[in-house]
Amino acid sequence: MKAAHEEIRILAQKDFPGLLQGLLHVSEPPQKLHVRGALPEEGAALLTVVGSRKHSRYGEEATRTLISGLRGYPISIVSGLAFGIDSLAHRAALDAGLPAIAIPGSGISDEALYPREHLSLAREIMEKGGALLSEFAPDFRATTWSFIKRNRIMAGISKAVLIVEAEERSGTLVTARFALEYGKDILAVPGSVFSETSRGTNWLIREGATPVSESADVLRALGFEPEAEKERGLGDASEAEALLYGMLREPKTREELRIESGLSASAQNAALSMLEIKGFIKEEGGKLRRC
Repeated sequence: MKAAHEEIRILAQKDFPGLLQGLLHVSEPPQKLHVRGALPEEGAALLTVVGSRKHSRYGEEATRTLISGLRGYPISIVSGLAFGIDSLAHRAALDAGLPAIAIPGSGISDEALYPREHLSLAREIMEKGGALLSEFAPDFRATTWSFIKRNRIMAGISKAVLIVEAEERSGTLVTARFALEYGKDILAVPGSVFSETSRGTNWLIREGATPVSESADVLRALGFEPEAEKERGLGDASEAEALLYGMLREPKTREELRIESGLSASAQNAALSMLEIKGFIKEEGGKLRRC
């Protein structure tokens, strides 16, 4: 038996809340939507985050770091539940305490949901206050053309679309083209000129997309004024804590922090321990990152 928050309900076009009004202006507007879970409250900013299925380590770290920096703001992360950057975006949103909206290229029943491997992730999204959303019938099985139709929904529903990594020819760039057509802000993470998965994002930047190198860039695109670290809850932090937190705009090892900060090992360890206790940072894969 499904939990109450997992029951599938139908929203007719005339009943779309303000949050979904952008879908009335996409190509072939959906006549109805199927929803499981809770949609964000009115006034929330929706950010679509998409990228390559064959992401690099750089793309993974960029996704986690950029989304973790949105913690505490009324933002919901939208993505397609696919392998790669999509699922990483959902996971990063959940880790940052942000609601997530998954829009698969299939129906949203347990039996039809695609990819099947992400059923547990989909359930966690709903359990933590997010939603599954699709214009397809609940038992519709994903097919080639359904992903393109899904991409226009992801572009139309959000205020801005963040492209983390993309090959020159990919479904990710299809989403970017829809976003451009609908007048959405397109944000792109710059990448190495030698990386296949950065060719698409680097091309988008050359064509006028906003380059993104930190969470503050995303916040400004969504209409927020990034708050000073002191205002974000570090007001009672020591100078060492504030220094180290400020240096973690990107993941770093303890040794990298020690060299850059000039702090003694004991002072650094004490400050890092306090930041971890307060929930501001965590250590993964030998590197410290913001939560």
